[in-house]
Amino acid sequence: MAMEISKITLEIFSKLEKKWLSHCEGSKKTRVLSIDGGGTTGIVSGASLIHLEDQIQAKTGDSNARIVDFFDIIAGTGIGAVLAVLLNADDGNGRPLFTARDAVKFVNDRRTELFKVKTVGVFRRRLMFSSKSMDRILKEVLTRDDGKVLTLKDTCKPLLVPCYDLNSSAPFVFSRADASESASYDFELWKVIRATSADPSMFKPFPLTSLDGKTSCLAIDGGLVMNNPTAIAVTHALHNKRHFPALTGVENLVVISIGNGLLSISPKRKLDRHGRCLNSSVVDIALDGVSETVDQMLGNAFCWNDSDYVRIQSNCYTKGSVGPTLEEVLMERGVESLPFGAKRLLTETNGERIESFVQRLVSSRRSSLPPSPCKDAAVSVTPLVHGR
Repeated sequence: MAMEISKITLEIFSKLEKKWLSHCEGSKKTRVLSIDGGGTTGIVSGASLIHLEDQIQAKTGDSNARIVDFFDIIAGTGIGAVLAVLLNADDGNGRPLFTARDAVKFVNDRRTELFKVKTVGVFRRRLMFSSKSMDRILKEVLTRDDGKVLTLKDTCKPLLVPCYDLNSSAPFVFSRADASESASYDFELWKVIRATSADPSMFKPFPLTSLDGKTSCLAIDGGLVMNNPTAIAVTHALHNKRHFPALTGVENLVVISIGNGLLSISPKRKLDRHGRCLNSSVVDIALDGVSETVDQMLGNAFCWNDSDYVRIQSNCYTKGSVGPTLEEVLMERGVESLPFGAKRLLTETNGERIESFVQRLVSSRRSSLPPSPCKDAAVSVTPLVHGR
């Protein structure tokens, strides 16, 4: 009889333990990194990513720690996709090909080849980028020493990269999750970057097909529809129950969204002498507008716990100028979106905001068991102040 009671007791505690451990695992937040498109320099995102990885290494005491070790999903558009892919591409041993510093150095050192200007037209007056030059550089860097050309499946963490498909007249998102399911959605990584970077004013539309030839796309710049890919990263994570089964809402997410500076020219130069909007500024206004709209939406979604969503952006205009230096990006005071279109200037700099975010990021990964199993945490609701 005593043995039966002990057996029953053991079963009860075994079930409680499983439920407790499941609860603890589910309490871990899904971590999202999103990198905007915009321009060819990537100075803002480059400075932010270097500082992000430096802080991860400093706070963990591990010089081998990488950004991918502390994020569950990474998204990028345009120049942001170049950096996202370099930071995430698997070297064959489950580690990323590039450190953040090396990825930014690659973009800086090879930028004139990636975005090589050529003249076209009867009178050679129109400026375009050389697709052959970009293709060659991207193929070279995303091919392993053993000759394997890396594909969407060859990434350390889930990857999302958007473009716009002229064939279907709709956005198309390259996804490692889809690539893992079927070769019909697996594409070579260099082609994915070409697709999202095909600015129609500087590149011809880029045709590409999946590895099995069953899915095709005629791509132009992903920035036209998703210059800030944070929204697709969040919605993908929320709906991807295979990879994120415990994720039930934004309260289970931690997000850092990194911009690339403002593209549109200063307000005084957006209008002609008749007060009409200049055609040359419309595309840049649209790109900035897409990014700011997504930031506004995410700010609203996380308004109850805004420490879970951090937006890093420079307010310097980058079009037609060198833009801020790496140090200036980090020293610039952060800006936070408020509901109903308002913004506020923060006391923290971009560098300090990244440091605070990393502190939370690193701490969240150190497991600490709760004092008692399976008790729902109480949630205290703080009244809104100025709409927050």
